[in-house]
Amino acid sequence: MGRHYALHDGEVKGVANAIAEHYKPLGPNDTCPSAPDSVVAALAERIDTLAAFFAIGEPPTGSRDPYALRRAAIGIVRLVLENNIRLSLGQSFALGAVAVVQQLGGGTPEQGSVKDLLLHFIADRVKVHLRDQGVRHDLIAAVFAVDEDDLVRLLARVDALGKFLQSEDGANLLTAYRRAANIVAIEERRDHRSYDDEPDWTHLLEPAENTLARALPEIGGVVGEAVIRGRFDQAMSWLATLRRPVDEFFAKVTVNTDAPTLRENRLRLLSRIRATMNRVADFSQIEG
Repeated sequence: MGRHYALHDGEVKGVANAIAEHYKPLGPNDTCPSAPDSVVAALAERIDTLAAFFAIGEPPTGSRDPYALRRAAIGIVRLVLENNIRLSLGQSFALGAVAVVQQLGGGTPEQGSVKDLLLHFIADRVKVHLRDQGVRHDLIAAVFAVDEDDLVRLLARVDALGKFLQSEDGANLLTAYRRAANIVAIEERRDHRSYDDEPDWTHLLEPAENTLARALPEIGGVVGEAVIRGRFDQAMSWLATLRRPVDEFFAKVTVNTDAPTLRENRLRLLSRIRATMNRVADFSQIEG
């Protein structure tokens, strides 16, 4: 009826159609609008709704979802992916929450975490939506964890990550990542400290640790640049070149040596392996 009223009042057809279509998609079997005006209206309505309810502390709980917020989130996912829209959901949710708080005349206890809560909520909806397409939920979680909130980029990165992990280099590098991350985590808990500092070049005595120390910043730099440009297959190819120096390091270097200075420096190297690979995705989220 809103469409008919708009046409009666002399609105242009695109605006009238947007009024009618901003409710779509109503469910999994409903079609998504594709006209720009309709898509903008549909996205704005859902982003505003989600930001408002999360900002006032009314997210869905368990099976209880009286305001159909899960359906609104699925609607956002479908609108973005089916129309190939480049959109930062985190920024959109943050702006929506600020607008709600301003209308309420002050802050709420949930204000600071609205964006993070909503991104986690959307991530769950993305997993559900893509499950029937055979997309692994752990890869989606791994990419969401590195602040990738553009769903079009996210799916491209997930696709590249999946192909990488199916390769021999990718599978072996994941094993090496887990080994490095586990060693660092165990020693950090035992020592009650972090080993995230840069390695000290004066304490790189073994050729294998020297080679790894030189490879990590070089490869990390080109990987990061490729990720920024959306060239995820290229980023994975560069990451694969870490396999040889990492394998050499584990084969020829004793990390927990009796020399405290060398031990600390080698733990820093392992931490850099973790940090370099996490520029692509949070590999700790990957199962199997």
